[in-house]
Amino acid sequence: MSFDTDHIETITVDSYGTLVDPYATVGKLAEYVPENRIERIATEWRSRSILYTMVGNAIGFYQPFYEMNRDALAHATATNGADLTAEEIDEVLAVYHDLDVYPDVRDGIERLVDGGYDVYVLSNGNPEMLASMVETVGVGDAITDTISADEIEQFKPRPEIYRHGAARTGTAIDRVCHVAGPSFDVLGASNAGMQTVWLNRESGPWESFAGGCPGLEAETFHDVADALDV
Repeated sequence: MSFDTDHIETITVDSYGTLVDPYATVGKLAEYVPENRIERIATEWRSRSILYTMVGNAIGFYQPFYEMNRDALAHATATNGADLTAEEIDEVLAVYHDLDVYPDVRDGIERLVDGGYDVYVLSNGNPEMLASMVETVGVGDAITDTISADEIEQFKPRPEIYRHGAARTGTAIDRVCHVAGPSFDVLGASNAGMQTVWLNRESGPWESFAGGCPGLEAETFHDVADALDV
């Protein structure tokens, strides 16, 4: 789908990898695992948590994202020789309530709101995670609402979560623009009928298997605001 600024009425934004950095977990992991295993565990933890949500979608299994994340962390540490107790797993997992905020987020989202757009968070995170994340990000006054996969018990990139998000905003789905860092989220939103912005946080290549980026590619929320002329 092309990026048509004249037909955008509402903006939804992803959370992890878009507003906050999920790899900020490295600092917390350093308290519990050997230094030479930290990055490997952090990477596997993140990728496995996403894998679990997609497998859950495929086989009809659901549990809140926080629990998916716990299981992914337990597996990542165990397979990399880090023997953490259940209590230590919970202590590391709690970092998801206080992740580092990308520096462009607060001012960039305020520009979008000041430009007349309602901005919603549309996330796999369960409501408790999203509440703490919005507080950490410091955009509670700017965000209209948070929309969680927990409300329909299906994760991205299933089209149902994007359709649910559009319905919750009261906007026709083709007039919603979804902004996300993870490419699978961009593809899911586009497939469901949303306009999309890929926030290329890592300055990496697009997923070649999927053809060209379905919407706009940007580096920061300020680029999104510039594209919308606000």
